[in-house]
Amino acid sequence: MPGGYARLRAGLLVIALAVSGCGGVSSTVETGGTTLVTMGFGAGDEIAKTRIELADKVIGPATVKVGGGAFDAQQFLAAVAAGSPPDIVYLDRQLLGTYAARGTLAPLGECVRDSQVQMAEFREAAVAEVTLRGQLYGLPESYNNRLILVNDAVVRQAGADPAEVGTADRAKLAALTRTLTGRDGGGALTRIGFDPKLPEFLPLWAKANGVTMLSEDGLKANLDDPRLIEILEYTAGLIEAQGGWGKLKAFRDTFDFFGAKNPFATGQLAAGPMDDWYLNVLANHSPQIDLSVRPFTDQHGTPIDWVTGSAWAIPAASKHKKEACAWIATMTKSDSWIAAARARADARKAAGKPFTGIYTGNRVADEKIFGDLVELDDKPVFGNAVKAVLDAQKTAFSMPSSPAGAEFKAAWQDAVNRVLSGAQSPAAALRQAQTEAQRALDLAAQPR
Repeated sequence: MPGGYARLRAGLLVIALAVSGCGGVSSTVETGGTTLVTMGFGAGDEIAKTRIELADKVIGPATVKVGGGAFDAQQFLAAVAAGSPPDIVYLDRQLLGTYAARGTLAPLGECVRDSQVQMAEFREAAVAEVTLRGQLYGLPESYNNRLILVNDAVVRQAGADPAEVGTADRAKLAALTRTLTGRDGGGALTRIGFDPKLPEFLPLWAKANGVTMLSEDGLKANLDDPRLIEILEYTAGLIEAQGGWGKLKAFRDTFDFFGAKNPFATGQLAAGPMDDWYLNVLANHSPQIDLSVRPFTDQHGTPIDWVTGSAWAIPAASKHKKEACAWIATMTKSDSWIAAARARADARKAAGKPFTGIYTGNRVADEKIFGDLVELDDKPVFGNAVKAVLDAQKTAFSMPSSPAGAEFKAAWQDAVNRVLSGAQSPAAALRQAQTEAQRALDLAAQPR
């Protein structure tokens, strides 16, 4: 076992003792039946609550404890090491391969058979992300698409044409970014002209520049490709033209991103690539927004959509696999998604706000949701936005599943952060990332 991994295991065992000692995330049995424990999922809105109610009925009298923050890798591995893992985990599909390869997640073949999960209903790209070495380890949840959102009113006020905002002509985009950027009399940033969304969206920019960052088998990194260096130089340059990473991030951190004073409503952001789910935020808090949505494209104008999302998985050491399986199967079932979408549609209708749909990993659910429940004829801004998302899905790509998915993602994100902080040039940062990522991929490919 390599020294680094051994140190990691030793550290996790120490943490594990602490986790075990304070109850951690272990399964418990409460009065009236078993309580399954989840990690990484919150029940904050009607989309979650409606499906939880349906899933709870399936496993009754057992119940599921839902709550807490995002998936925490260190806490999860510590709980596994302590012998008290959660029964269900909810995590980024890009990371799932790492935990599957380590043997901490259970294959779901038996679950799919026993719970009669209709795998044909799921989107192929999403299923591929949760399949490692021919084994299924997760059930896809969301299906996040990336498009460019343009704050039309702000762009017009700056004297530009919203239709000119796009990623095909990079020289024009660089010039528009400078035009749209706002500063006060003292030079402080008052509006981001175009946010390239680094480091998160590097794979999207990479694909637009002809680069596939990870081989189809998930074992070969391609992070030192000159075209990737080129696009990182370009996107980092967009940020530099707006005052640099420190100033841009500090300004962005002040945003009321999920509230009524969101950056589109306040004019703090003119344009940039975004996840599709942000349309729901705008529809809820800024239903009168003057907005246009268009595909992210390469330099030839060809649309490109990078899709990711979360998945449900069951730890290998879960003590309640049968109930956990039935629960996650119901959470991702088409009927459950449709019921949840109907609950949100009804709530939005009662509030006089548009319902922009939910983009799930379940193709059958989406066909029903966008075929019958989304009605935006009287809301053309959001109607056009939803159409743009559905069109973008036709050109979607996803990152391959990898036994070192978490390490690979950390390598390229750390590289971008080193560039943004000024610690390294794009070329040096990506060469280091290539070495780190490939080392992790080679190690993960070895038999254990």
